[in-house]
Amino acid sequence: MAPNGVVSDKSLIVSFGEMLIDFVPTVSGVSLAEAPGFLKAPGGAPANVAIAVSRLGSKASFIGKLGDDEFGHMLADILKQNGVSGDGILFDQGARTALAFVTLRADGEREFMFYRNPSADMLLTPEELNLDLIRSVRSCMICLCSLAYGSNDWPTYLTTLHDAKVFHYGSISLIVEPCRSAHLKAMEVAKESGALLSYDPNLRLPLWPSADEARKQILSIWDKADIIKVSDVELEFLTGSNKIDDETAMKLWRPNLTLLLITLGEKGSMYYTKYFHGSVDAFHVNTVDTTGAGDSFVGALLCKIVEDPTILENESKLREVLKFANACGAITTTKKGAIPALPTEAEVLALINGA
Repeated sequence: MAPNGVVSDKSLIVSFGEMLIDFVPTVSGVSLAEAPGFLKAPGGAPANVAIAVSRLGSKASFIGKLGDDEFGHMLADILKQNGVSGDGILFDQGARTALAFVTLRADGEREFMFYRNPSADMLLTPEELNLDLIRSVRSCMICLCSLAYGSNDWPTYLTTLHDAKVFHYGSISLIVEPCRSAHLKAMEVAKESGALLSYDPNLRLPLWPSADEARKQILSIWDKADIIKVSDVELEFLTGSNKIDDETAMKLWRPNLTLLLITLGEKGSMYYTKYFHGSVDAFHVNTVDTTGAGDSFVGALLCKIVEDPTILENESKLREVLKFANACGAITTTKKGAIPALPTEAEVLALINGA
């Protein structure tokens, strides 16, 4: 963060991937068929991260495709209303915006039913990635993938690229073509350009053709990222072990990694770097809905990294940052839907100081 609270031009965090509409039951602990009604809520992990970043006072942008329909334009407006740049949004006239019905069990955990056959986010093609535009700004500290723009949009989008600091993504955009190829090409160019790559697999098994295919594709890009965050459920899925300990976590460690994180819900989080590892306790709150908690955690972490990259080498600083990120995740579970519950820095500090 620059002096006087002004966000530095080089602190932009860019999220790439899907944004959709979540329909959440108005009561918890029921099946979809038993739900008396649903609350409409914007969702999609990369978009949640972008809004989490913006709400904490940093500069965020979202890149992805939405349907050229009422839901798509509503989602684009929500991003803008929350301070996220919409320069990277495209609208597809041939496909609808994705929908997801999310059941909330009595413990606040979720089950999903998706409607995306196909949805707009799945139809991004490699040809829509303006790779010449990316390469033209190699001199910037960090670069990101861009989508095709007309010539009139170049000045604004070039500014966005010059500002870029972190490129964040998930695994849902790896599931089907052509989006998979677009994702891989974009990530490759971003890496070549010196980007700090942040990866949260965000496992959604119902979207994959099989569990084996999900595991294979999620791990296929593991050695490209600098920072990876997985949940305890994803740790078990990817390693095949039901133990949550250092030995299991290290099965996911790769030489390319700067930071590996395991989020444990109400048990906090675990961290691993080349030089140190440990765990940080959670904050205990009245959990209503866990949707977006991991995205809130990631957004908080990335905000702090762009403010002070030395936290990745300093265990004391990293532990303070993870305490802050844990608090963000905890607060997000206290309301239904992810985006309405994403906290401001003042709310996070109030929880930390009152703990």
